[in-house]
Amino acid sequence: MQFFVIHGIAESAWARPYSWARNNISDLGNAHCALQTEPEPRYICSPQHDLMNVSFIALGVLLVVGAAMTGGFLWRRGSAATGARFLLAGAGVGFALAGLAPADIHENQHILGAILIMATGNIGLLLAGFGLTDRVPNPLRWVTTLMGITAITAFGLFLSHHYLGLGMGGMERVAAFPLLVWALAAGVLGLIHQAPRMPDAMVAGKMTQPARRS
Repeated sequence: MQFFVIHGIAESAWARPYSWARNNISDLGNAHCALQTEPEPRYICSPQHDLMNVSFIALGVLLVVGAAMTGGFLWRRGSAATGARFLLAGAGVGFALAGLAPADIHENQHILGAILIMATGNIGLLLAGFGLTDRVPNPLRWVTTLMGITAITAFGLFLSHHYLGLGMGGMERVAAFPLLVWALAAGVLGLIHQAPRMPDAMVAGKMTQPARRS
């Protein structure tokens, strides 16, 4: 959620309007104002690039922690779930790397981060559809698989410069955003699952406290 909020803050700071169709997501984190010619010509000047890069890093850390610490409610036991969690953590490393290495300063490292996000992460998203437990609602499991297929296909189209009328930035978002939307949905589902247990735990904690003397 913080990523989408900070994305909006960073893009609103542009003097020349930022375009979801013409601009890459990474343009928001570029440290310098300059005309970029690849992969599509555009002028980049992001006053809030530091904030955006902090958001990338925070998102990466949260994805790694989430993949490592979500347990039995969300994931089955087996290779599909293990592989999905490992690959999703790889996407988290990619986001952190993208924030630590802005595209206009450390291009190669930034590209590696993008590959981890949109290749490794999306394969993990596809596997997650087979690795989620039966306690996860069927619609979310089916949608997870569909989102993985869609994101992988969009990544291929993005690499081949086939944007299908969405523009470079639009196709990149089709490749990158499904993972983030899924992670948000899974997080909300986990919170809902844990919520009924919290009052019982609080009551139990109060019962174990020693009585105060009057």
